[in-house]
Amino acid sequence: MPRTLVRTALAAALLLPLATACGSGDKSDDAKQRTTLTVLAAASLTDVFKQAGALYEKEHPGTKVNFSFAGSQELAAQVRQGAPADALVTADTKTMDGLAQQTNAPTTIAKNRLTIATAPGNPKKIQGLSDLSNPTLKVVLAAPEVPAGRYSKKVLDQQHVDVKPVSQEPSVRAVLSKVTLGEADAGIVYVTDATAAGNKVATVTIPDDQNAVAAYPAATLKGSKHTKESADFVKWLGSAEAQKLLRGAGFQQP
Repeated sequence: MPRTLVRTALAAALLLPLATACGSGDKSDDAKQRTTLTVLAAASLTDVFKQAGALYEKEHPGTKVNFSFAGSQELAAQVRQGAPADALVTADTKTMDGLAQQTNAPTTIAKNRLTIATAPGNPKKIQGLSDLSNPTLKVVLAAPEVPAGRYSKKVLDQQHVDVKPVSQEPSVRAVLSKVTLGEADAGIVYVTDATAAGNKVATVTIPDDQNAVAAYPAATLKGSKHTKESADFVKWLGSAEAQKLLRGAGFQQP
């Protein structure tokens, strides 16, 4: 056999194992990302769920978690319209109960309470819910169809406080944004939202006997294409690791 052909044959023989190894490496990388879960979650979970997602992916290298955050009422509309998703976490049981046809049995993963958020230093000297009726104050609330808006209305009505909000926002995070941007003097948000805002806001505590408890149910969606993986994620939200993150963010035990 001519020397040229011998060299060519040897080179091909040497390259074959390398090509095979590269191919198997690519398949391995693909396998690690073989499942992508889409989780619809209440806006008040934004910060803590980003942390939870990163931890879950680290503990479950075969699964990637993508979140879509919005007001619970908007998430419910997406589910009813058939948006492709695998799991849902709302900020109230009423919204979740209304989706019984689209979800599997929910489980409560956390609870929350309301607080009054003001500008840093509380320059308007707000001391409680009754002060929010002051017509000179610019108060912003979540819209009535939003869980935070429903809870806010409930606590204000129970204390016979008449508030004329300058705006009603589509999510509790939008309420918080109005306060942090100085577009409102005060707003009612969840304790966890105020915690996430850090020194951008001050808070006025709403006593327990005047407050409302928000429950966060999580459920898999019946239309999920990843039944096992989505069930595993929802179950994990009740694990010690996930609960530690939620407690750290200011959420209460379910």
